Amino acid sequence: MVSIDEVARAAGVSTATVSRALSGRGHVSAGAKSKVEAAAKSLGYVVSASASSLASGRTRNIGVLVPFLDRWFFSTVLSGIASALMRRGYDITLYSLTADRAERRDIFDTFLRRQRVDGVIAIAIELGQEETEHLLELDLPVIAIGGPNPRLTTLTVDDVAVARLATEHLLALDHREIAHIGASPEFDIDFHIPTHRRQGFEQALADAGIPVKPSLYEPADFTIEGGFRAAKQLLGKPGGRPTAIFAASDEMAIGALLAARELGYRVPEDLSVIGIDGHELGEFFRLTTVDQCPLGQGERAADAILAELESTPGDAPAHRPGDLPFELIVRGSTARLAG
Repeated sequence: MVSIDEVARAAGVSTATVSRALSGRGHVSAGAKSKVEAAAKSLGYVVSASASSLASGRTRNIGVLVPFLDRWFFSTVLSGIASALMRRGYDITLYSLTADRAERRDIFDTFLRRQRVDGVIAIAIELGQEETEHLLELDLPVIAIGGPNPRLTTLTVDDVAVARLATEHLLALDHREIAHIGASPEFDIDFHIPTHRRQGFEQALADAGIPVKPSLYEPADFTIEGGFRAAKQLLGKPGGRPTAIFAASDEMAIGALLAARELGYRVPEDLSVIGIDGHELGEFFRLTTVDQCPLGQGERAADAILAELESTPGDAPAHRPGDLPFELIVRGSTARLAG
């Protein structure tokens, strides 16, 4: 087995420098860190988790709170977190935070208090006051994706602005009969992201002088199947159909595309459709979307938690609320309304 002394000799540094470079604890110059990492990799040296934990007081493990494990957005954010942490030698422990109060209490009262994690990342979880208190009492770095929670360092996408951008794209193409596929009340949880997107949609309509029509709203559950059912309802209603559909997620937008195809409507000639997310299937379906870069969100959250772990008291926060980017990606599912 390769020893830390061998790594130090290969890198031309002290064993203390090797320890600091590979543990992430203490200052090491970029040049020395690079030499140590290269030497460790070439020799096949792996830091002992137990020894590193005893020496540094760290577990090199980050706890991740997530509400859904079977939804594309959350799994993609999680993938970004895992990849970024793995590159820095950290593991993750997943905590699935359901709506069940007893299960949530166990996580905050028991699991997170076992001191098996160095920090916590919460993905789009609406934390109650008591839950936030429990997190703060751990005295660990906490990064939240989605918010706002003024007591936590939070990385956010402005969902109102995202929805406005999507809706303004349809308005710029002369669409006025624009339908909205959003969330059912029971699904509209965890920071009410669907509500914020509906607000952005309605603000864009109001700015264009277009009144809201309840008949052009249909709820769904942020899945392809849900979007398919909602779009069939919208396109099958008597009294005129919409010329465009704004879906609050790409999966629902893809469902709307499939519904339009089944009903014989051409996209974008007869119907324009836009979504939100930047789903990996969007390019295949030629879907116009507002990409909120979920993989990048996970990577930035990982970078933020590690920056807090490596910071010293008095350092300015590495991230501020509202700093996550988004971008309109125009593809083939939207077009100017035919005259």
